[in-house]
Amino acid sequence: MKTNLSSQITLTRIPQRYYRPENAFEHSVLTRLEKIPTNIYESADEGAFAIAKEIATQIRKKQEIGENFVIALPGGRSPLSVYKELIRMHKEEQLSFRNVIAFVEYEFYPLSAPSAGNVARLKEALFDHIDIAPENIYAPDGCMPKDAILDFCRLYEEQIQNAGGLDYVLLGIGSASNIMFNGPGSMASSRTRLVLLEGAARKEAARTFTSMDNVPAGIITMGIATVMKARSIILMAWGEDKATIVAKTVEGKVSDATPSTYLQNHTNAKVVVDLSAAYDLTRISHPWLVTNCEWDNKLIRRAIVWLCQLTNKPILKLTNKDYSEHGLGELLALYGSAYNVNIKIFNDIQHTITGWPGGKPNADDSNRPERATPYPKKVIVFSPHPDDDVISMGGTLRRLCDQHHDVHVAYETSGNIAVGDEEVIRYCEYLRDVCDKYSPEGSAVKNKAEEIINFLRYEKVENGEPERKDVLFMKGTIRREEARHGCRYSGVKDDHVHFLDLPFYETGLVKKNELGEADKEIVKKLLLDIKPDQMFVAGDLADPHGTHKVCLDAVLAAIDEVKDEEWMKNCRVWMYRGAWAEWEMDHVEMAVPISPEELRHKRNAILKHQSQAESAPYLGDDERLFWQRAEDRNRATAELYHQLGLASYEAMEAFVQYIPLR
Repeated sequence: MKTNLSSQITLTRIPQRYYRPENAFEHSVLTRLEKIPTNIYESADEGAFAIAKEIATQIRKKQEIGENFVIALPGGRSPLSVYKELIRMHKEEQLSFRNVIAFVEYEFYPLSAPSAGNVARLKEALFDHIDIAPENIYAPDGCMPKDAILDFCRLYEEQIQNAGGLDYVLLGIGSASNIMFNGPGSMASSRTRLVLLEGAARKEAARTFTSMDNVPAGIITMGIATVMKARSIILMAWGEDKATIVAKTVEGKVSDATPSTYLQNHTNAKVVVDLSAAYDLTRISHPWLVTNCEWDNKLIRRAIVWLCQLTNKPILKLTNKDYSEHGLGELLALYGSAYNVNIKIFNDIQHTITGWPGGKPNADDSNRPERATPYPKKVIVFSPHPDDDVISMGGTLRRLCDQHHDVHVAYETSGNIAVGDEEVIRYCEYLRDVCDKYSPEGSAVKNKAEEIINFLRYEKVENGEPERKDVLFMKGTIRREEARHGCRYSGVKDDHVHFLDLPFYETGLVKKNELGEADKEIVKKLLLDIKPDQMFVAGDLADPHGTHKVCLDAVLAAIDEVKDEEWMKNCRVWMYRGAWAEWEMDHVEMAVPISPEELRHKRNAILKHQSQAESAPYLGDDERLFWQRAEDRNRATAELYHQLGLASYEAMEAFVQYIPLR
C-alpha cells in the first residue's frame, strides 16, 4: 500500500536547477533576492531527513570531544517527521542522546493537567523513544502558580546560560510569521516570558486542542533574543500554506510586524523547506525575474496572468513593450510577438470554462475539459469532512445532479470532534423532551441523554484525554444528518450518500492515527462497488489540520490498486480545493460557472451544516464563516477570469485533473 501519494503530486514542473543550482555562480544569481540561506527539498520527508542528519552529526561531534549538545525544540506538526527520523537513527544507527540537553521552546498556560500541554506531546513524539536523561529536559510548567511565572522565566534564561548556551535551535513558523509564539510586534530584545494568546496565535493553538474554547489564555515562550543568541538556527516549513510567510521571511524587510525576519540578522541561520513551502520564492514562482526560464504552457500562463495583474490589462491587450519592460522578452523571442503569446494563452484559459462538469452529451468535446461520453456518468464526490463537498464544490455538485448524472457522495470521516459540546447538549435536551412526551415512564434513550447532558455541563474537564465514546457518537450523528440533509437539498439520492467513517480519524482527539490498510480498503470497496466514470477528491494540501491530506492519500492509495481495471482506465479524477484557497490560474483545467441563483443554492446547502455555521473549531485565521469564504473565493475566481478578458460570471469553481502514477 502506498500511503503518501499526495506528496508526489506535482502541479508545476519546477526545473531542478531552480532549487539545486549546478554551481556557485548560478546559485548566487537565483538567490540574489533571498536574505537567509534557503535549502529547498522536493518533499517534506527529504527536508526532515536532512535536518535530522545535521542534528545527529552535531550530537556526535560533541560526543567526540566530551561536551554536551544543547538544543531548543518546538512542538506542533512541522518537526514530527524530524523527530521520527531521529528516533529511527537512535534505534537503528545507535545515535545516543545521553549528552543532549533539551530546552522546550514553549508551553501553554494555564493547563488543566500536564497531559494536555506541549511538553506531553513532545515526550510522546520524541523524548519517550530515545535515551535522553530526564534531568536533561528543561521545560516550562503549564501548571505553576501565577506568582511563580516571572521567577521561572528569569531562571529559564539562566538555565540556558548555565548549560553553555544554545548550540542549535529548531524552529517552525506560524501563519502570522511567529517563531515559537513571538507574534507580530515582538521586540528583538524579548526573552522568555508569558504572552497572551490572541487573534491568529490563538487560532493556531486551537489545532492542538479540541476547540477554541479549550485553548489556554496564554503561553510561556522563549523570546527573540533567546533564539538569536543560539550558535545555529534552522527554520523549517512544509506545505503550500506556509509559502507566503516563507517568502516574506526570506525576501522581505526586517520588521517586528514579521518576527521571523529577525533571523536575517543571525550569522548562522538557514531555512529548510519543501518545494510547496518554497512556491512563493521568486526563483520558484517568478523565475523570469532572476534567470533564463524553461518555458512550458503552465509557466507561460502564470507569467501572462502575472503580467496582466501588473499592468492592469486583459490578455489580448498586452503589448510587446509590456513583455520587454517586465522581464518577459524571452517569450517574444520564442513566439515572435505579444499577439501570438496572447492568443495562445487566451484560448488555453477559455477552454477551461464549461457549464457541463460531467461532460456535455452529443457535443464536440475536443476543446472541453470533460468527455461527452459516457452519459450519464457514475460520479463519486469524496468529501473529507461532512461539509467539504458543498463548501468546495456545491455549485458543481448541484449541476451534476441537475444534468442527470448518477452522483454519489462519500464522506470519509465522521467529523465528530468539530462539533461543540453545546450542540450535543441541545440535541440531548431535545431527545429528553421527546422521551418525556412519548415515554414518560422513562427509557434508555432518555437516561443516556440526561447522562451526557450532566457530563458535558458539570463534569467534563479538558485534560488531553480522548472524548467519551457516547459523546463522540452524538457528535458524529449530528454531522451525519446535517450532511444527509445537505445532499438531499443538492439533489443527491438518499441511498447514494455514503458514510465511510475511516478508522484513522476515530481517536477522539485532535491528533489522528496514521493512514492504515483498513482506511484504504474501505475506499477501495466503494470504488469497486460503483466503478465510477468520474471522481472528485479534495486536493487541498494546505489543510490546516491534516485530515484532507490523509483522506486524499486514502483515495489515491485505493486508486493505485485499481488503476489497471478497465473501468478505471476510463475514469477521470478531478481535485477541488477547500475553504482556504483556490487553485492558481496556471493549474486550473476545469472552471464551472455558477449563476447568482446557483450561488444562493450553494449557500443554503452549506447552511444545512448548522453545527459548523459559527462555532466550528477550525475556521483558521479567517474571521469569515465557511459560506462567506466559499462565496468570496468563487467570486474572486470569476473576477480573475473577467480581468483577463474572458466572460463575466457571478462565481466559478475550479478543478485540476489528477493522473494516477504509473
